[in-house]
Amino acid sequence: MIKVLFFMAICTISSFAADAENGGKLYKKCIACHGADGMGKKSQKAPMVAGQFDWYIQEQIVNIKSGKRANNNSKKMMPYVKNLSESDIADLSLYISQLPLRK
Repeated sequence: MIKVLFFMAICTISSFAADAENGGKLYKKCIACHGADGMGKKSQKAPMVAGQFDWYIQEQIVNIKSGKRANNNSKKMMPYVKNLSESDIADLSLYISQLPLRK
């Protein structure tokens, strides 16, 4: 539990320095699967990302990049996340967290 709280604090602090504009540029590569609105695409088996907290998105990207989260979807994402820097991940996570959740 302490590790989770620490990780959340670090991610929250890093989001203050994050650049949503750069995140939007990076997100253009995600649109094919997650959609421009972040609602996901069933045809791609891509989950909805809109409405998620930035720290959660950041944790998932880090886990996919490190191999900690390994499934068919994360394997599809590896080419897109493998070269992202820490600041790119923070920027992308911030941008995604600002996508409005729709019903």
